[in-house]
Amino acid sequence: MKKSELTKGEIGDFYWAYINLIPEDAELTDTLEKNTEEISKFLKSLPDEKWRYSYAPGKWSVLEIVQHLIDTDRIFQYRALSFTRNESKSLPGFDHDLYVLNSGAEKRTPSDLINEFRAVRESGLHLFRSFTDDMLARKGIMNDMTATARAIGFIMAGHALHHKDIISKRYL
Repeated sequence: MKKSELTKGEIGDFYWAYINLIPEDAELTDTLEKNTEEISKFLKSLPDEKWRYSYAPGKWSVLEIVQHLIDTDRIFQYRALSFTRNESKSLPGFDHDLYVLNSGAEKRTPSDLINEFRAVRESGLHLFRSFTDDMLARKGIMNDMTATARAIGFIMAGHALHHKDIISKRYL
């Protein structure tokens, strides 16, 4: 399934900012696999002193950003799974600031977070590879908007690129 096959009705406007960071001809599971490697390599290249740094009061540290990526991937994977299984209930949104505040990320090491990011993504890759094209096109409701499982996969990759860009511009 390629990104170019997505249509506007598959996800709310807010999420297109993430999806648009992915090339038009990108294939879903290949994108997730390459994105995992790209983000992991980038994170491993960060200087030790930047992991606890925050560029302004109230902004997340790099440790917290990586924990946010992990938490968000888990939530998006659950949503994609739910939609492929024809869940009819609306899935709630979540308060990402509250999740970060209660994550304990500041007590973790960079290598631990990178390893967990990779493990969560590997699990997600198995999940997305298990979906048929029909399953990927199934819709559900998340955070009061319609979405498809396939749009969610591209959001995951774009979301990670978005945060990589923020780290590059504001933390280094």
